[in-house]
Amino acid sequence: MNKQRCTWAGNDALYQDYHDTEWGVPLHDDQRLFEFLILEGAQAGLSWITILRKRANYRAAFDDFDATRIARYDANKIESLLQNTGIVRNRLKVQSAIVNAQKFLEVQDEFGSFDKFIWQFVEGKTKQNKRRGLADIPATTPDSDAMSKELKRRGFKFVGSTICYALMQATGMVNDHTTDCFRYAELHKD
Repeated sequence: MNKQRCTWAGNDALYQDYHDTEWGVPLHDDQRLFEFLILEGAQAGLSWITILRKRANYRAAFDDFDATRIARYDANKIESLLQNTGIVRNRLKVQSAIVNAQKFLEVQDEFGSFDKFIWQFVEGKTKQNKRRGLADIPATTPDSDAMSKELKRRGFKFVGSTICYALMQATGMVNDHTTDCFRYAELHKD
């Protein structure tokens, strides 16, 4: 039986699996939240499927997104990463991962967890949207604008409002599955 999915999931098995098992599921694990922060930044200007296909390579190249280790990367490590064909070899994006790891650790120290900090932009619970189709899904919202502004104020890089909204969608801070998608009802909690 074919499941009705959000149309963006298409026919690619990797994309469908991501849609069916991860996208929009509330995420409260700091290391995984950090992973999404880095991957969403890496995606800027590219398609998400490109990043999904490189995800395993990113995990290997970036020490499974261990922020403590990444925060200490030096110039030699940056050059090594820029030679890695398994990731997006953009110097600014690679450098932003290091800066973001440092800022991520500062937020953890201040708030006790990155989770507590990042979920404050939706008052700690998933915003349940009712999107009928892709055309109804915005690229940014006032919440993603506020998140972006605060992350930038704290020194994070590659955290524009569009990236922040994609992060919110991916980590279940908002339920943007379309109402005809089987995942919408599964993830809809009043």
